[in-house]
Amino acid sequence: MVNKVKISIDLMGGENAPNKNLEGIDLFLKRNKKNDDLFLYLFGDKNIVEEKIKKIGIPDISYKLIDTKIIVSDSLPALSAIKKGKDSSMWKSIESQISLDADVSLSAGNTGVLLVMSKMILKTLEDVDKPALAGLWPNKTGLNVVLDLGANVECSEKNLIDFSEMGSALYQSLYPNEKAKVALLNIGSEEIKGTELLKSTYAKLKILDSIGDFQFLGYIEGNQITDGKCNVIVTDGFTGNVALKTAEGTANFLTDNLKQALSSNIFSKFSTLFSYFALKKFKNKLDPRKYNGAIFLGLNGPVVKSHGSTDAVGFSYSLDVCYKIAKGKMMNKIKSNMNHIKNINNEAK
Repeated sequence: MVNKVKISIDLMGGENAPNKNLEGIDLFLKRNKKNDDLFLYLFGDKNIVEEKIKKIGIPDISYKLIDTKIIVSDSLPALSAIKKGKDSSMWKSIESQISLDADVSLSAGNTGVLLVMSKMILKTLEDVDKPALAGLWPNKTGLNVVLDLGANVECSEKNLIDFSEMGSALYQSLYPNEKAKVALLNIGSEEIKGTELLKSTYAKLKILDSIGDFQFLGYIEGNQITDGKCNVIVTDGFTGNVALKTAEGTANFLTDNLKQALSSNIFSKFSTLFSYFALKKFKNKLDPRKYNGAIFLGLNGPVVKSHGSTDAVGFSYSLDVCYKIAKGKMMNKIKSNMNHIKNINNEAK
C-alpha cells in the first residue's frame, strides 16, 4: 500500500450514523471509479456495520474494518468524551495516522471533541502555536479556503501568518495548478484601516509574498468574500465563525425565499418551467453539501470534520476533500511553508 491514499473513517460519528456515512462512501466510490489508488480504514461496531459494508461492494483488498464498540456521543462535553472514548471509533480513526500510517482522518462527530482528541493524539506541528479550522466556501470562479472558523477566538500576528501559510498549502493541495491568493478579512480595504494586529500582520504578509508561497492581495471586506479575486481568506476564529454563520443564514434565506416566490401562484409556477436549468445551476452552486468538510490545520496530520447533520451526499464530498489533500501532499506543503517563515525570522535576527 506504499502508493495508496489511505483514509481513516469514523463510521459512527454524526446524525444517522453509520448509514449516512456508509452511503456517502458508496457515492464517493461511484463518483471516483478511476481512483484505484485508494485504501479505507473503517472504524465502527462490527455487528452493526459489517453487512452494510459488504452491500456497498467495496473490494476486500480496498478496505479494512476495525471493530470499535464505543461511540462518542454528540451531547458529551469534550473532557467526558475523552475519558470514555479512548477506544472509540473517533479516537481510533485519528490514532490510525500513527498506528496504521493513514494519510488523513474523517469524522462527522462532535467538533469540539474531535479537535481536542486530534490535538492530544497528533500534537501540533513544530513552530505552530494554534491549529486552525479551515472551511471551503464557493465564490464566482471556484472556491475559497477560509480560516480560522472558530478554533481560536483570539489570535496573534504569528497565528494569522501561520494561518496564511497553512491555508495556502491547503488550497494548492486542492488546486496544484493554481496560485494561492491570500487576503486578510477587515472592515475596509485601505492599509490605514483595521486594528493594530491586522496592520502588523499586513506588513509581514507583504514581506512573505516575495517568497512565492502565495500572492498577498491585502485586505478584503465581508461583501467581497465571494468575488473570487482571492482564494485564501484569513481571520481570527471569532470573526470567521460569525462570517460563516452569516453566510449560511444568507444562503438559506435566499433559497427559501426564492422557492416560496416561484411557487406562490400559477404564473410564477409556469415561469419556473422556462428557467428550470438556470435555477438548477443556481441551486447547485449554493448547495452546502458540495463544500462539506472543514479541515484542522497545524497538527502532525490532517483531520477532516464533516458536518454532523449533512446527508450521504455531503459526507461523500468530505471524502473528496480527504482524497485531494492527501493526494496533493498537503502536509509536505505546510511544512515547507512553515520553514520559510522560520528562515525569514532567522534572517531578521
